[in-house]
Amino acid sequence: MAFPPKSMADFGDFGKLFADMKLPAVPDMEAFINASRRNMETLTAANKVALEGAQAVGKRHVEILQQSMAELTEAVRAMSSVEAPQAKAAKQAELLKQAYERTVTNMKELGDLIQHSNAEAVNLLNARFAEAMDEVKALADKSGR
Repeated sequence: MAFPPKSMADFGDFGKLFADMKLPAVPDMEAFINASRRNMETLTAANKVALEGAQAVGKRHVEILQQSMAELTEAVRAMSSVEAPQAKAAKQAELLKQAYERTVTNMKELGDLIQHSNAEAVNLLNARFAEAMDEVKALADKSGR
């Protein structure tokens, strides 16, 4: 195939296939281009929201890990000061309960962060989709006249 292609013949069998296709004419090419530009802007904005959400989740996850390490260090220190086996068992049970409760709270927080950023991105896409459908309808009405 010649590069750059000079005619549909340069595309071989694909060129014949495309040449035989009867695509509908776009009545308002400028409106089509503007709609495509808005689609890309919306996709870019939604991706930005999703990326910022992922960064927030990652940042919070690191903070949780740092907090957990500090708490683990403190728990080991607290366990080493307890001498009696019964007291140690009670302290371990209390530390486990606290760790479980923090873990559940942290998981819920991270889940909420993810859900919020996803919802924000999807809302942008849904709004643009509704606008695009209105634009298609308007273009169809124009071409039908």
